[in-house]
Amino acid sequence: MSRRLLIAGNWKLNRGPGAATELANALKRELAGTTAVDLAVAPPFVAIPEVAQKLQHSGIAVGAQNVYWETSGAFTGEISGEMLRDAGCTFVLIGHSERRQLFGETNSTANRRLHAALSAGLEPMLCVGETLAERDADQAQSIVWSQLEGGLAGVDSAALERITLAYEPVWAIGTGRVATPAQAQDMHASIRTWVSERFGAGCGRATRILYGGSVKPANTAGLLSQKDIDGALVGGAALNAESFGGIAKAAIALGR
Repeated sequence: MSRRLLIAGNWKLNRGPGAATELANALKRELAGTTAVDLAVAPPFVAIPEVAQKLQHSGIAVGAQNVYWETSGAFTGEISGEMLRDAGCTFVLIGHSERRQLFGETNSTANRRLHAALSAGLEPMLCVGETLAERDADQAQSIVWSQLEGGLAGVDSAALERITLAYEPVWAIGTGRVATPAQAQDMHASIRTWVSERFGAGCGRATRILYGGSVKPANTAGLLSQKDIDGALVGGAALNAESFGGIAKAAIALGR
């Protein structure tokens, strides 16, 4: 089964509304007419409406970097899936490693966020990945599988069709260090095996799994040429239209 490549940019804590609008305009110019791969960006909350407006009809989807599991109430500082949808989002990142490492995200809270996103009509992008210590202790697969089990608890095969998975080894995020294509492929194949065992072979073949961790134009082809890697979740390189465009164009050149 053919899985369409997706290049998604996570802007993290960068670009307020003004700078985000400039970047959105630059992306529209850089990626005009791009239809061979799917494209998406996740700006900070405060920039979502402006970016969503600028990227209308551009083929670049807009999402958020996090979501709360309640729809309303006395939850200072949080934002609901319905609010994100109304602001122009179509997807949301769930369980990013920085949320896990810095803000206490657990498999259980990631799961609550994922179900809230689904209920709000958003497409969750569930992030999983191991630390360097866990990899060195030969625990990478067990850690990732436990994150999948916890994050996807209560999900059925129909809901899984709306979910993208992203493997992001913690030791390769923002470090300049990247998993080799073989290392990334091994874990992506392992994730696909887990999905197949949990949801059936058809879901295993259909589920889109991205790689995240210091992705740049120069290493995109090596990573995305692997049979189980279906795109990239891009951090730093997503903050420059030319570099993000270079990643997208490298993906297009693969002809998948």
